[in-house]
Amino acid sequence: MNNDEHSTGSTGAPDLRALSAFVDNELPESEHAAVREHLAKDAQAAAQVASWRAQKAALQALCGANEREREEPPVIVLRARVPWWRRVGIAACWVIAGAGLALALGPLVPRLTGGGNGEVMSFVKRADIAYAVYTPERRHPVEVAASEEEHLITWLSKRLNRHLSVPSLQEYGYMLVGGRLLPGEAGPAAQFMYENQSGARLTLYVTGIPRDETAFRLFRDGNRRTFYWISDHMGYALSGPIEEAKLRSIAIEVCGELGGRPEAWQ
Repeated sequence: MNNDEHSTGSTGAPDLRALSAFVDNELPESEHAAVREHLAKDAQAAAQVASWRAQKAALQALCGANEREREEPPVIVLRARVPWWRRVGIAACWVIAGAGLALALGPLVPRLTGGGNGEVMSFVKRADIAYAVYTPERRHPVEVAASEEEHLITWLSKRLNRHLSVPSLQEYGYMLVGGRLLPGEAGPAAQFMYENQSGARLTLYVTGIPRDETAFRLFRDGNRRTFYWISDHMGYALSGPIEEAKLRSIAIEVCGELGGRPEAWQ
């Protein structure tokens, strides 16, 4: 992409194409620095860039694509046509093999999928994606900052129709950054974000769950881990990249602080 394609408006501000190229790291270094300097002064343009970056991160989290895979051109592979009778035989073999694998792995499925509860896994995956989307943000990680904690709690409690409280994680070295409102599976959800001195972040995702149960399970996606539980028709998910045992300890502490029963977890 040449320099002519990255134009600015009549006021000298970068246009949408230049902002898009900035997000995709396609600008020359001189133009990149100029746009970065402009964003520090233009809140509207900075918000647009933050929105595009969040969308890009969400797509990457959903699709699991890495930079190398996105840069490689698509490859078309031509295969010889397989006779119908051979395709039927292969399909039958796969059916038999699949049935045997299901019998062998059947007892393990609840532990690998969190009990096979699709509703539970849906809210946990939403929590994991929300972590992947918003924790990389430096300028706009939350909607309401920790400096307005009282307003944050009142606002989110009203939207979730449930009194919420923000657990303290200071003893683990994490301070509250703030929170935001998110769409849940069947209604609104809340996300609270924490950060330690090195910049590592944890998020607590909270949403309503129609049915109640005592649950405490682990969900993994790459180097991200989420401990989740359900208590009093509310689903909670604590997500982060830290060591599993430490995240579990924090999750137990948070559960107890929020009125849950961590002693019931086996």
